[in-house]
Amino acid sequence: MFIKRLKTILPGLGVALLGSPALALAQDGAQAVAQTVAPAVSEMAAAGPALDSGNTAWMLTATALVLFMTIPGLSLFYAGMVRSKNVLSMLMQCFAITSLMTVLWALFGYSIAFGGEGALWGGLSKAFLAGVGVDSLSGSIPETVFMTFQMTFAIITPALMVGAFAERMKFSALLIFMTLWLAVVYAPLCHWVWGDGGWLKDRGILDFAGGTVVHINAGIAGLVAALVLGKRKGYPTTPMPPHNLTLTVVGAAMLWVGWFGFNAGSELAADGVAGMAMAVTQIATATAAMAWMFAEWVLHGKPSVLGIASGAVAGLVAITPASGAVGPMGAMAIGAAAGVIAYLAATRLKRALGYDDSLDVFGVHAVAGIVGAVLTGVFCAESLGGAGFGVEGGMGDQLLVQLLGVGTTLVYSGGVTFILLKLVNALVGLRVSEKDETEGLDITQHDERGYIL
Repeated sequence: MFIKRLKTILPGLGVALLGSPALALAQDGAQAVAQTVAPAVSEMAAAGPALDSGNTAWMLTATALVLFMTIPGLSLFYAGMVRSKNVLSMLMQCFAITSLMTVLWALFGYSIAFGGEGALWGGLSKAFLAGVGVDSLSGSIPETVFMTFQMTFAIITPALMVGAFAERMKFSALLIFMTLWLAVVYAPLCHWVWGDGGWLKDRGILDFAGGTVVHINAGIAGLVAALVLGKRKGYPTTPMPPHNLTLTVVGAAMLWVGWFGFNAGSELAADGVAGMAMAVTQIATATAAMAWMFAEWVLHGKPSVLGIASGAVAGLVAITPASGAVGPMGAMAIGAAAGVIAYLAATRLKRALGYDDSLDVFGVHAVAGIVGAVLTGVFCAESLGGAGFGVEGGMGDQLLVQLLGVGTTLVYSGGVTFILLKLVNALVGLRVSEKDETEGLDITQHDERGYIL
């Protein structure tokens, strides 16, 4: 009986409540809140993205990791592979390039690369870091952090190059050449691929962390420099083995660790894409190390420590352009291809053509970079576990764009590098004297010795 009466009363009670002053007041309050919040939300949306502390913290870490790749990682990797009389010269060149590129990037490099929306360059509106202050943002991170992160890329790219012509360039010539090279090769190419309005970026090129901008660029420039300077005295008849492979392996390990900042950091956020970039970087690197090792084992008879370390670097290079676009199995395929092809380039191709690329910069960085850039256009397909194409036409069109980026980098970087080297040679001379080369660059260029024995 009570239940029946309750069912009769409830509808009427509901109507009464809906018309009550209390409910009307609540509705008025909700409308007032909506009227207050909606304009604020619209204003926030119009103002653009806000600072994200999590993304900023990750990018601060990634920036430090990429700097760690050059000093001490690349420095030790290269220093161990030269002869003992040149160990300090390699460390000095990497250290000096780190310092020089930092200054040049702040003065004009960042502006050329990221200062505006031109098809060919960013202009000079941000020269001397004008407008890059405490409150300026790049997406959800401070622009100062983005600027410094990109600075570390501008540091390691020319530092990679020095391995190709190790043990024979004047230090003064190196500084002049690298200054010019940043201004007319690296910074414009960086804008083409990553800058707003860059013509390769607008065509849909996929280069997540620097296959073209960093590795193919450094590799072809290094090869041209090695050819212009000529072979080291005694090469290839005089044995020139690495003097300290322990340093080289330690440096390679540092490069591997730092590369997570290089690839995962290029997402500019702490999100799922960064997580996948980290995963595929590890998978491709390990696969390439094993591929190089087994290829050397089969063709040479024994697996070497230098080989497995070089294979790991080749894998790191190859996955760099693909790290934001491919899945784990695509990364494994890219790593396997890079390990074998880079091994053949650094050994068989180098001997067949007879060029003196001292530390195999072209074979490891340019060749593995080309492998990675091209295969990015294949394994980015969603059907193969990738994130999708950067162009609308599918795999065929994507491959054409990737090949365009590779070809442009090879022709532009190689051609302009040749011109710059000839200019510097006319100004101060490129190569040390035969006597200085015999004595070693440590003592003749820096008046110091790496080892007091």
